[in-house]
Amino acid sequence: MKIHEYQAKELMKARGITVPEGRVATTFDEAVAAVRPLVESSGNKVVVVKSQIHAGGRGKGRFIEQPDTAGVNVVLDGLNGGIKAAEQKVHELAKKMLGSTLVTVQTGPEGKQVNRLYIEQGIDIERELYLSIVLDRATGRNLMMASTEGGTEIEEVAANTPEKILRETIDPAIGLADFQARRLAFGLGLAGDAFKNGVKFMKALTKAATELDTDLVEINPLVVTKSGKVMALDGKMGFDGNALYRHPNVVEMRDLSEEDPAEVEAGKYGLSFIKLDGNIGCLVNGAGLAMSTMDIIKHEGGEPANFLDVGGGASTENVTAAFKIITKDPNVKGIFVNIFGGIMRCDVIANGIVAAVKEVGLAVPLVVRLEGTNVELGKQIIDESGLNVISASDMKDGAKKIVELAQ
Repeated sequence: MKIHEYQAKELMKARGITVPEGRVATTFDEAVAAVRPLVESSGNKVVVVKSQIHAGGRGKGRFIEQPDTAGVNVVLDGLNGGIKAAEQKVHELAKKMLGSTLVTVQTGPEGKQVNRLYIEQGIDIERELYLSIVLDRATGRNLMMASTEGGTEIEEVAANTPEKILRETIDPAIGLADFQARRLAFGLGLAGDAFKNGVKFMKALTKAATELDTDLVEINPLVVTKSGKVMALDGKMGFDGNALYRHPNVVEMRDLSEEDPAEVEAGKYGLSFIKLDGNIGCLVNGAGLAMSTMDIIKHEGGEPANFLDVGGGASTENVTAAFKIITKDPNVKGIFVNIFGGIMRCDVIANGIVAAVKEVGLAVPLVVRLEGTNVELGKQIIDESGLNVISASDMKDGAKKIVELAQ
């Protein structure tokens, strides 16, 4: 699960991590109302208007409706009338940004609609750095990464200058050790107050990542001010979905408008669903079998339209919901049902397919491969349903048939 930048900064601030002051706005008036208190409290004549979407690269993004407006805009208050001029400028920008579609390197060409803005105080920046904590699945531990190349996408740094990425593996029993934090601070070239504040920042961020069960915390840029402060100028957080039951306050931050509607619908039924770019819908039980099914579809020259695991204990209702979700995708030109019935019974799958097709219809080819518990009953249910279903003898046969039919 992801959250917005302003929400990540709320969580960081509550844990003693330094962030700039800011206010979220969902209307033009709220955006304007945020300017004066931010300027007066900070004494800085700069405020920043930031689009809030679940994607990186906003600063380099572009609005489809407003191609001259970037994803992040700096507004000077000291020009042509002080704060009033800034308020007017913020109002103009908010009108352009709210409700518009922002395209970045991470959204894809379709972009994401901006429904929230974050109005933030300006900061006197001396240096921009990069800092993140990511779950290293190879070791099962959090990994802190730091770089002097703040403001640059970390993928670019890794590809062009990998030696500039510093890494420290975090022991879950003790957290980030003092010597590790100091080693990173030295590597980033921090000195004096910035060194002490940097060490403190890294240790606090590590503690927050552990407490919140994050799988990603990324601060790009992490800035050093002229007075030696170290603060998160940007902030991104992602959380382990399996641990969210421990964090009801984080669950409340979920923004369903930022998520794929099909994935949200699948979650209501306990289905593991991820939308992909292909044209062959997959309905499978078990994550391993689902991955194998997608692989064999690609091997036969096709492209899967989704990952969908109905699980081992799915009911007819769940299977019906899964089938509906697949058929709602206009890109789907064929559906492959591949079930190996162990805990999941083939007759339950068959009843779900029949119920779903009778309710929503079947406008694309359907290939079904059933094997395992109650397989004969499952096949009988489908055969007696009168549905136009193509049977497959095994997984490879099913993949080959659906790829041919979808073309």
